Amino acid sequence: MEWRCTWCGKPHPEDDPPCDNCGHNAFEKAIVRRDEREQTGDTDTGSDSDSSRDTATGTETAVGTGTTYVWTCTDCGRAHVKNTPPCSRCGNATLERTERTYDDVDEAIETASWFAVAKPYTPLIAVVGIVVLLFASGIVSPSILPGVGTPSPPDAPGNGTEYDGINLDAVEERATDDLVANRTDDDPAPDEGLAAYAEYRNRVLVATEHGDGDRDRELPDPSEFNIDCRTDLVVSHVAPFETTIDADTGEGELASDVTEVIRILEAGTSEYDVAADGFDLHAGPEGTVYVSYAAC
Repeated sequence: MEWRCTWCGKPHPEDDPPCDNCGHNAFEKAIVRRDEREQTGDTDTGSDSDSSRDTATGTETAVGTGTTYVWTCTDCGRAHVKNTPPCSRCGNATLERTERTYDDVDEAIETASWFAVAKPYTPLIAVVGIVVLLFASGIVSPSILPGVGTPSPPDAPGNGTEYDGINLDAVEERATDDLVANRTDDDPAPDEGLAAYAEYRNRVLVATEHGDGDRDRELPDPSEFNIDCRTDLVVSHVAPFETTIDADTGEGELASDVTEVIRILEAGTSEYDVAADGFDLHAGPEGTVYVSYAAC
């Protein structure tokens, strides 16, 4: 039985690649026709474990399952399919027959870790983390982003949070608690959206009185403050409030005065049948207190 190179067709007495003519590393059994088998008296109908028979053409072909060899450059290690020096990489004239292994394939498909993938993006991830932290901690209001939160109120002289040791936010909370404690089911309920709208309008008022504000400036639509009115929106101002913050002013006293003023403003909305309201305090540059009230 002869073997031949599957590349150049040169016959070989044994299945011992590579081909000494072209260096190819796969042999197949030479084709044996049925009529030739009959002439030689070979009538064995059994099958060879290393061959397959085509009954239509009467031929047998070998199935190569042996070791694969390549020709490796002795200088740079580049593998070549054929023994065709010089080396295609470095030009070395000596190629050595070696068994083909696939260790390099395993290295090539090794999956990188998540850390290695994310490392080039570390600065971007850090910036995103800082921004999220600023929003989550309340240091930066999400309202600065277009379409997120309620509109930020404009800057105005004075302070809407604290003045001369008086915590205006605490005064607003105490006044709200006093109002809720004395209201009935038919009276308006506190609403954060209306309070935010009242704050915006109050800032515009103070800026107009003491700064560069414009009373006729275009105001944001109330719907941007998540206000759902069932009646007309009513806005009232007390500018300035008769009580002035000074060294003798206490939070309790100021809260009582604010509560009384809000009740008066609330009474003025009785004909509108309002369901909710909100108000805002702002201390002007000289300690004068401005009150804005919104209801609907």
